Amino acid sequence: MAEQDRSSSSAKRAAKPTINDVARLAGVSKKTVSRVINRSALLNSETRERVERVIDELGYVPNPQARALALRRNFLIGLIHDNPNAQTVLNVQQGILEALQGTEFELVVRPVDRRSPLMLEDVRAFLSRQRLFGVMLLPPISENDVLAALCDELGCRYVRMGSAELDDPDHLVASNDREAVREATTYLVDQGHRLIGLIEGPRGFRSASERRAGFEQAIEAAGIELPRNFIAEGNYTFESGIQAANRLLDLAPAPTAIFASNDEMAAGVVHAANQRGLSVPENLSVIGFDDTAIAAHIWPPLTTVRWPIIPMARSAALKLVGNPAERKGASEPSLFLSSLVRRASVAPPRG
Repeated sequence: MAEQDRSSSSAKRAAKPTINDVARLAGVSKKTVSRVINRSALLNSETRERVERVIDELGYVPNPQARALALRRNFLIGLIHDNPNAQTVLNVQQGILEALQGTEFELVVRPVDRRSPLMLEDVRAFLSRQRLFGVMLLPPISENDVLAALCDELGCRYVRMGSAELDDPDHLVASNDREAVREATTYLVDQGHRLIGLIEGPRGFRSASERRAGFEQAIEAAGIELPRNFIAEGNYTFESGIQAANRLLDLAPAPTAIFASNDEMAAGVVHAANQRGLSVPENLSVIGFDDTAIAAHIWPPLTTVRWPIIPMARSAALKLVGNPAERKGASEPSLFLSSLVRRASVAPPRG
């Protein structure tokens, strides 16, 4: 008797609803059910709603392997990057995962070396092997038009993140870095600073060139002439911020204010100033870019440009998983505005 009960229980567990059950109860073909599941635009709303209602009533769960086979794509969103700033990558992942929450999609992260002559072959092999549903490209490799063309060639949806407009709106999320840095630098000028140093990002990054351009535009608009050595290069890391700050603070006269092209380098500036016995902001004003957690946690709290990286990543993911035929992703914004966050690291220069 116990054996029969166990067999009966096993049969019940095994009797899960199938796509054939959905088709029979909805009065449609199995192919129509498949089209509903795969979000095809080739259906009228009445049929779609009827099938979706039966799916909900039965508790039918589509087989992801079968769907992947039908679509010739896995339910994977790729994040491809070559970025030295770990916090940036983590923030992007957070935005993507927020967008994918409650869906059948998963995230796959793939770092690459943009300087390698084999980078394109490496990405081609990765996309072909994983059969991704779509991919998000982070700067600076997002600025590579050949890489975007490769995604097109392989039939892989893509969205590029950038500090300027790199592509059409369906393939882009961008921020207004140049204008935001111009505003931040103008804020320093309005405080009375005339000796303003810049720690720019690494060569090859569009964000670095856009932020430098915004800095230079603000300096020029204020009628200020700065020596060339008031610009030092960093690598978007804390250590490079310390090194670049020391180069600037060794100058005579030294800057009374420094704009650093990201928060980690700005934190390095504050650290270098403290090591020299300089007080921020009394002896040196500092502004960063990103508004990461470090900006609010260091002392004094850092004036910075808030870069909406998490909303950008969320929008990029929604562009990828939306059905192009139904234009679900088209309503997602492509341009995100950065804004200046005023905290305690800026004051008028002494004397």
